[in-house]
Formats: sequence, C-alpha cells, structure tokens
Amino acid sequence: MTRLFERTMIKNLDLRNRFVRSATWEGMSDDQGAPTSDLNKLMADLAHGKVGLIITGHAYVSPEGQAAPWQMGAHSEELLPKLALMPQAVHAAGGCIAMQLSHGGVYGVVPGQAIGPSAMANQEGEKCQAMTRNDIRRVVAAFGKAAALAKRAGFDAVQIHAAHGYLLSQFLSPYYNHREDEYGGSVENRGRMVLEVLAEIRQAVGEDFAVMVKINSDDFIEGGLTVSDMLRVAELLQETGIDAIEISGGTIWGPSRHHAVRSGKAALASEAYYREAARLAKARLQVPVMLVGGIRSLNVAEELLAQNEADYISMCRPLIHEPDLIKRWSAGQREPSGCQSENACFGPALSGKGVSCALKQAPVLG
Repeated sequence: MTRLFERTMIKNLDLRNRFVRSATWEGMSDDQGAPTSDLNKLMADLAHGKVGLIITGHAYVSPEGQAAPWQMGAHSEELLPKLALMPQAVHAAGGCIAMQLSHGGVYGVVPGQAIGPSAMANQEGEKCQAMTRNDIRRVVAAFGKAAALAKRAGFDAVQIHAAHGYLLSQFLSPYYNHREDEYGGSVENRGRMVLEVLAEIRQAVGEDFAVMVKINSDDFIEGGLTVSDMLRVAELLQETGIDAIEISGGTIWGPSRHHAVRSGKAALASEAYYREAARLAKARLQVPVMLVGGIRSLNVAEELLAQNEADYISMCRPLIHEPDLIKRWSAGQREPSGCQSENACFGPALSGKGVSCALKQAPVLG
C-alpha cells in the first residue's frame, strides 16, 4: 500500500491517510453564519469518502470580517449549538475535521466596515480603513475566541487562513501592507500579526490541540508576497509553534492565470502548481507541509511524497466533483479525478444553493 494511505499523527490528530480536503467557500451557512444541514452532510460525505483530514470553508472570526454571503462564522457564542453538529456528523462517519478561521480584511462585505493593514479600495472600488493598533489587538483576540469556540464545538483542530488575499495574507503582502509601524516594512514586521494570532490561539486552545496555517507560496501580483518571504514567514511560524503549514498561492482578485482558484485548460495543463515552493519549504522546515493546487492524480500525489516535496496532499475541487475519490483510490481504482477545473461548481453557491459539481459525479462505491 502506498505511503499516501498510511496512518499518521499531527499533534492530537489521528489521520487515516495523507489526504486533506482543502478549505473553500461553500455558500451553505445561514445569515448568522451557522452551518446548515446540507453543509453538515457535505462534510459527513467527505468523511464517508475516507478523506484523512477535512478542513472547513473559512469561518469569519468577527462580524466585519465576513467575506462572502452564506459564509460560515465563528464569531459568536450563540453559534455553538449549531457548530457542534458538524464535527458530530464527521466523527460519526469516522472522520477528522478542522475549522479554518479567517477575516476578510479589505474584502469584507459588510457595508462601510471593511478594514485592512492600509487604506485602499477593494474590488468594488470601496475604500477600507487602515487598522489601528487597537483594531489589530481586537481582531487578534477574535481569532483566539473563535479557536476556543471551535474546540468547544468538538472540532479536532483549527487552521489559520493567511492566504489568498484575506486579512492576514494582506498583512504579509507588501502589495496591501504599506504600514510604517511595527506591522509593516520588513517581512518580520509584516508577519507579526499572524504570529500574534498563532500565539493567541495557542493560549486559547492549549498545547495539545493542533493549530495549522494556510499561506501563499507567492501572491503572483506585482509588489506582492514572494517565495522568499513565504519561506521566512514559515520559519517564524514554526518557531512560534505551528503544527502544520499548507502551501497555496494567488489572491482572490489576482491575474486569472495565477488566481487562487485557477480554471480551464491552464489549470489542467500541469498538476501541483506550487510544488517547487513546497520543496523549498520542506528543505527548511521540520513541521509537516501540506500542498494544494491542481493535484488531480494518484501518480502525482505519490511523486510529491517520494520526492520529499510534501507530507500531505490537499485537494478541494476534485472532492466537490467526487466526494468518494480517496475511497476509490484506496480500493485500487487509480483513474485521475474527473474534475475539469471549469469552476462551474461555484455557480450554484453564488446563487445561494451551495457549492456543487456541474459535471456528473462518479458513482459511489459500496
């Protein structure tokens, strides 16, 4: 049996294989941010499909941090009873689940409340306010409270979302971050907020609870975060006590060829877009490296482990197309995912129906 299907541990996480469902926006929560029964079923289906670790879509940690409609939230104690239903469903199916914690920053959708490292316009041309030190302290505290809420709800871990141009990614990126105080300038200063978030979360959840992070390998925008920046930030995160690092790339509003969610023929032309950055990270780090980005075949997944370019294989759209993909591969059916990367799966989500594949899904294995 390939190493991909061996059992591993990350802190308290007992993982049945090395496959990770990478986070996305599902558009399947209610107006308060509570997951719906459909979203809980989606997560349970992934667990039934033998995904080793499921990471939820990004959950906003404070009201102004909401980045999309029908987004999951972790900003209020009132959400606890409904949040608890998700890990219950996943655990009943034998799975393991982490909540991804996020703040939209510049791209917050609450009118007039968008905040970021520096004042700038969002994709709609609306100005966000530059955060004060008090704003930073408040949001850092909100991440800690959200992590504690996730733990109380029964989630097995949390992941800090510091990628794709959301708030913590914005602080890391000189494209967004023009500050002249201790949170701007050098890569160490730009990384200060995410390190403070990690420390706050660790204090909130304790030493025996896995805390992971997702970061960009490169922003792929002029003046943005670079691979060398990423490597330094990854080292600082390791020194501060992170348990695993997931490497992605691009921003939600970047050039289409390097968008956070690539589409079409360009996406299908090459698998594992960020494997070189992951290889460099693996050479420097001792903590596990997860790699996401266009991985569609078991052969490539095996190569990434064999060549020491990743410890865990993260996928999202292939698992929207075929929730039982990992179960199929583990049964010896090695055909690649049928996902075409056309991004039609987000069409239903944008209309309020939740993310789903527009292509015919593969039959469920018995």
